[in-house]
Amino acid sequence: MMSASPDPLWPSYRAGARLTVDLGAIASNYRYLQSLAAKASCAAVVKADAYGLGIEHVAPVLEDAGATEFFVAHVDEGIRLRSVISDKARITVLHGPRHDAAGDCVRYGLRPVLNSLDQIAVWRSTASQAGKPLEAALQVDSGMSRFGLSRADLDALHEDKGLMEGLRVSLVMSHLACADMPDHPANTVQKKQMLEMSAQLPSAPLSLSASSGIFLGPDYHLDVVRPGAALYGLAPNQAAPNPLSPVVRLQAHVLQIREVGPGDGVGYGLTYRPDQPRRIATVAAGYADGFSRHGAGKGCAWFEDIRLPILGRVSMDSLIVDISDVPDGKLGPDMMVDLIGPRRSVDDVAEAAGTIGYEVLTSLGHRFHREYVGNREASLTG
Repeated sequence: MMSASPDPLWPSYRAGARLTVDLGAIASNYRYLQSLAAKASCAAVVKADAYGLGIEHVAPVLEDAGATEFFVAHVDEGIRLRSVISDKARITVLHGPRHDAAGDCVRYGLRPVLNSLDQIAVWRSTASQAGKPLEAALQVDSGMSRFGLSRADLDALHEDKGLMEGLRVSLVMSHLACADMPDHPANTVQKKQMLEMSAQLPSAPLSLSASSGIFLGPDYHLDVVRPGAALYGLAPNQAAPNPLSPVVRLQAHVLQIREVGPGDGVGYGLTYRPDQPRRIATVAAGYADGFSRHGAGKGCAWFEDIRLPILGRVSMDSLIVDISDVPDGKLGPDMMVDLIGPRRSVDDVAEAAGTIGYEVLTSLGHRFHREYVGNREASLTG
């Protein structure tokens, strides 16, 4: 019996859909954000496999564009990243080290963000075992109540200087909760809190702003900015048109076309029934590919300049669109429609689903044929 291992790259002749990633657009977005940050250093956040787009492809492009600092969430992400960028680049792990992983941070040259007294103790012990001071970033909780040292923690560090023994603090950071709402009063409160709290710690570069925070202006840039979603083309806020270049396009093959009459049920639950004859197409992408069931009725695909409303419920591996406005014979089986593309952005898809572009982007599955374009070293996968 012949055995076969699945091809993780999903070659184009077998895949039901194609995800195109524009590496040139990512590089362009990085350079634009660095220009906005002006005097601050612009890092690059590549956690969650570069927001689902493939860290092995994305990180080298960002380094070529000028990034020298990278942020990930987990130690294993940092280890994976270390293998695809230069030894000169600094990698920071946002969640810090769990006790048994601290040694791997040292081994792979990863800088942990220390968010609590417990993590400080772990890193202090690791430095003692290493017999040398170890670099670390410290995060303060400026009002988001998620990660970071509290004012009580800072008081404890002030009272007992030995708690910081063996730590070489090279960054003090915090994170804005409402940066995507430029007029929200919490932004100025958090900035004030962060500056007050950082003054109680060893002198080091300061970082407060991620993607949306960069657009709040120079007062929020401090020494280091940390864009993530903006690198991948997501809108920083709803207050102004998106100035960033789109990065992804998702096209799916038409699997079948049929005609339905008035009252015919369509899809699971038969939740859609047309009131007049319609032509419909079943398309090879579903919620297993990151195309949410929620809000599907507000969503659509596009064929050229024709909007194709999604009908009924999204299935695991497919969805159904109305192609009645497409001239007969112009769209047929195995041709492709746009689910994300020039006429429908990631943020548009997110709005219909009642979520944010971050979730849509990081949920895009691995069943697509992936094509990387827009960079001199970009190649087709599969």
